[in-house]
Amino acid sequence: QVQLVESGGGLVQAGGSLRLSCVASGRIFRIDTMAWYRQAPGKQRELVAAITRGGSTNYADSVKGRFTISRDNAKNTVYLEMNSLKPEDTAVYYCNAAIVRPWGVTSDHWGQGTQVAVSS
Repeated sequence: QVQLVESGGGLVQAGGSLRLSCVASGRIFRIDTMAWYRQAPGKQRELVAAITRGGSTNYADSVKGRFTISRDNAKNTVYLEMNSLKPEDTAVYYCNAAIVRPWGVTSDHWGQGTQVAVSS
């Protein structure tokens, strides 16, 4: 069994910062791409940022220059540093990881989500 556990969400004023973390645990051989998604009320889940095992990143246009994704492969952890937060960043943020199991199967896993609320 594999678990992704997010932390770091909360309520912050516009212009503030938050740092999200997501730790993967369980029977893991390797983690390939890790990503953060978000879902605002009444909207579809959208990709915020992704990072490959080698460190290549991509971001949604709406967060470029404000958010930074990083990872620690030794700790099976991905981070999302969020600066200059705006009310429109309010959403539930989900961690996603492509995990290679010891027997060679790659499967897609999601965390339970962490709420980020930005007040104006």
